[in-house]
Amino acid sequence: QVQLVESGGGLVQAGGSLRLSCAASGSILVFNVMGWYRQAPGKQRELVATITRGGSTNSADSVKGRFTISRDNAKNTVYLQMNSLKPEDTAVYYCNAKLLSLEVWGQGTLVTVSS
Repeated sequence: QVQLVESGGGLVQAGGSLRLSCAASGSILVFNVMGWYRQAPGKQRELVATITRGGSTNSADSVKGRFTISRDNAKNTVYLQMNSLKPEDTAVYYCNAKLLSLEVWGQGTLVTVSS
């Protein structure tokens, strides 16, 4: 089974930027949709952004205009470019891959935005 490994999290000041990476152990082209989710302390996991095999993207209203999801099929990697970060973006960010009923999750990477 393909494994997902996130990286790029860390501590950043409000207004700053980070780029998260999700590296897959196999081809990401097998998956219909790749995405990023996040879970803040005491809150449910929520969708951040998704990208389909064909490259169509979708993102939550809370991050539109600030976050961009992209993929590099040759590197089997999905990225999340996060700009204009806010303290409310603080969360553990998880990479997700879906193919029909199959779903794979990464272990998560922590993003902390200080005010």
